[in-house]
Amino acid sequence: MRTVVQRVKSASVDIEGKRVAEIEGGLLIFVGIKCGDTRAQIEWMADKIKKLRIFEDPEGKMNLSAQDLGKDYLVVSQFTLYGDCKKGTRPSFIQAAPPDEAIPLYEYFVELMKQDGAVVGTGQFGADMQVSLVNDGPVTMLLERDAQ
Repeated sequence: MRTVVQRVKSASVDIEGKRVAEIEGGLLIFVGIKCGDTRAQIEWMADKIKKLRIFEDPEGKMNLSAQDLGKDYLVVSQFTLYGDCKKGTRPSFIQAAPPDEAIPLYEYFVELMKQDGAVVGTGQFGADMQVSLVNDGPVTMLLERDAQ
């Protein structure tokens, strides 16, 4: 599993010209599911992101998490996080899990992010989405968890 986590002042997802989700302040999380990923990896990642201390405390140090501050999450599926560009100039996506494997894990991740009462917006798995954001910082983290 691979995620790109961005601290944002705002973020939104539009599909076919219609706004389907939006947050004001929090984390925009792009989620890539790899072939063979497990629920244990999803659980680890959700916990890690909720507790990731990338928000500033009163002294200006990154000491607070989205969970500490009651921030919102916007979760967007993105199979292209597993694009491999090692050979040639056209990415290969053979590592990305097919929809029948990825969708249940993506939905499980969203469920876990909601568990503590957080507001969680989502895109639509497999849709052509337009994602807008105002990055705060900018702060962008790449997190990965391989099968154990």
